[in-house]
Amino acid sequence: MKPRSHSRTIFQQAQEILVGGVNSPVRAFKAVGGDPLVVERAQGSRLYDVDGNEYIDFVCSWGAMILGHAHPAVTSAIQDQAARGTSYGMSTELELELARRIQKAMPAMEMVRFVSSGTEATMSAVRVARAFTRRNFIVKFDGGYHGHADGFLSQAGSGLATLGIASSPGVPECFAELTLNAPYNDIASVERLFDAHRGEIAAVIVEPVAANMGVVLPEESFLCNLRELTRKEGALLILDEVITGFRLALGGAQSVYGIHPDLTTLGKIIGGGLPAAAYGGRADVMSLVAPSGPVYQAGTLSGNPLAMRAGIETLKQLEAPGFYEQLNKKAERLISGFRMAVAESGLAAQVSAAGSLLTLFFAKVTPSDYEDAKRSDTQEFGAFFLEMLNRGVFLPPSQFEALFVSAAHSDSDIDRTIEACRESLKAVAGRK
Repeated sequence: MKPRSHSRTIFQQAQEILVGGVNSPVRAFKAVGGDPLVVERAQGSRLYDVDGNEYIDFVCSWGAMILGHAHPAVTSAIQDQAARGTSYGMSTELELELARRIQKAMPAMEMVRFVSSGTEATMSAVRVARAFTRRNFIVKFDGGYHGHADGFLSQAGSGLATLGIASSPGVPECFAELTLNAPYNDIASVERLFDAHRGEIAAVIVEPVAANMGVVLPEESFLCNLRELTRKEGALLILDEVITGFRLALGGAQSVYGIHPDLTTLGKIIGGGLPAAAYGGRADVMSLVAPSGPVYQAGTLSGNPLAMRAGIETLKQLEAPGFYEQLNKKAERLISGFRMAVAESGLAAQVSAAGSLLTLFFAKVTPSDYEDAKRSDTQEFGAFFLEMLNRGVFLPPSQFEALFVSAAHSDSDIDRTIEACRESLKAVAGRK
């Protein structure tokens, strides 16, 4: 690898004008050390930094690039649309087409509203849930990350977990008090919250597969029990599928686990690499959103035509027969290779995976909740991350983020990554 001297210079200059030198905290590499990547371009399964280094990319824009970078069909559609205008501030037929494709894949989304980010989607879903139920409290799970809206920044995962932030300053205590936290996979704790706040809980929001404390799988019947409990208590169930939507299957995690939520939030993949997200669900709930109802939510760039075209072309590729079988087969090879490398290394590490999502936890047991995940050895992960980076493999720079496999990853990419993993784990073990 070439020295990342130009990247270092750019990052140093960026810190003079951009907060922390970045526009999203995890990019600063604080959890893993070393110099952050400054990317020049990307193609297929590869990232290229400004110093001319090439990396096999398993961040994939945090899951959005399921087809890989600069997919010809997607880039062609974006170029064509850009020539027609990049934003109108008015409706287009493209919004209708993408909404229909989403609804066909996820029938629970009877009505859809497009927004520009996952945070907007989850924030808006909670707002309409409160309006529909006329209740104020929301239940979320420790380590679950649902964006950076005020009510979600308590015991959240993702970047907060990476930086060791339990809750964020600037969130009024009265807002935080309306969010009730429970351990993931612990249905009894949720039942106790409903008992303690009888008739006051508007909704439970959950990642069906937790992917912001690292990948943590739902235990058998956990999601079904949540569905039954919320229905019994008159609360809504919101599935946050910003990560899992169109990632685990065409119908998302809700199709994999057989859950019919009241509301669903989507992001990442549905924009094809451009800023787009959505929330939707039961027609009687969504009809409360303006202009049909009194719950106000708006956005200048909502339904942006560039993002709609990119999303449509991406979903067309995902609808092809065998797409997910091929994607998951690639992931299975990588998962198996990682597990063999761990066994050879003698290190205490676990591979947790769901479809093409996975995390290598430096932990004695596979985590089942946030407390388990926090027991992971983040220093060992940081050492492993840097070893992999120096071998040309780019992983998420945090123990608490998911690794993503894309359709662009080739068999040789997988083989090379497994070998890099074997060498990197050996190097980490050799430091003990």
